[in-house]
Amino acid sequence: MSGFHQRVFSGMQPTSTLHLGNYLGALTNWVAMQDTHECIYCVVDMHAITMWQDPADLKRAIREVTAAYIAAGVDPKRSIIFNQSQVPGHAELAWVFNCVARLGWLNRMTQFKEKAGKDRENASVGLYAYPNLMAADILLYKATHVPVGEDQKQHLELTRDIAQKFNNDFGAQIAERGLGTGELGFFPLPEPMIQGPAPRVMSLRDGTKKMSKSDASDYSRINLTDDAEAIAQKIRKAKTDPEALPSEEKGLEGRPEAENLVGIYAGLSGSSKDAVLKQFGGGQFSGFKAALVDLAVEKLAPIAGEMRRLLADSKHIDDILGAGADRADAIAAPIMREVKDIVGFVRSR
Repeated sequence: MSGFHQRVFSGMQPTSTLHLGNYLGALTNWVAMQDTHECIYCVVDMHAITMWQDPADLKRAIREVTAAYIAAGVDPKRSIIFNQSQVPGHAELAWVFNCVARLGWLNRMTQFKEKAGKDRENASVGLYAYPNLMAADILLYKATHVPVGEDQKQHLELTRDIAQKFNNDFGAQIAERGLGTGELGFFPLPEPMIQGPAPRVMSLRDGTKKMSKSDASDYSRINLTDDAEAIAQKIRKAKTDPEALPSEEKGLEGRPEAENLVGIYAGLSGSSKDAVLKQFGGGQFSGFKAALVDLAVEKLAPIAGEMRRLLADSKHIDDILGAGADRADAIAAPIMREVKDIVGFVRSR
């Protein structure tokens, strides 16, 4: 996005333990992006409380997600790591965007309908306005690129709509103060970050359902906190079918559990499903699972070990979050001051 400083923003909610799907679908890409972009990685704790959280559990989860970022390879010296609530601009800009976004836009957001369910009258206002806060998270740093999954694409489109409407509504004020970037306006229209075909990791108990933190069965997922024994046990118990592994990808059609395990092996090994099937096609699942256990333990057990080491010293994690918040606020505060000037607020500092 020419004219704006190239910057990546992304984050995860601290609502429960991160799992293999988060690692392959996001964290591995985050680590790689550090080599090519300026990156800001947030623990979005304000988003977490859109649904009630036990305060003690939330505090633990914030530190655990931070530990997962670092253990997976996100470097707090190369990237900015912080928790959202420590930078006041997130809440301030979200309110401005509550007044820019239109009700009709929010009414189209499918994720609210899914999370609120049939009892929407009892859902929090925060859950409804969640996409406006997400827009504020991104635009507070004038981020130009956002790595998003399928479930967040609609929210990124809303972020672009909000940015465009702000630029249009306050175009005269932006130009008068010389705060725009040419014809692009004050805020960029952030682009989705395409990282190639990230593996869609499904439940180990049901290959038709996405691996989820909220699944009642712990055997449905591999948590990043699982030790080698737990990883091995979950893979051995993973649902399969009685047929041998095919030698070509077409043979995985209609076999969701087989496709899932092959996809996990491909993701962890950095290869393709086709390459995995060339190696293991024709064999039984017992032999393939044994190889997958070895690979998963090799890749994931060190992450769990490093997380345990980091979590043993909560002050160290808090210091990382605090230092990251200071660096994030150094970017955000000047942008927020400009927003206040553009909107017409009176400020003495």
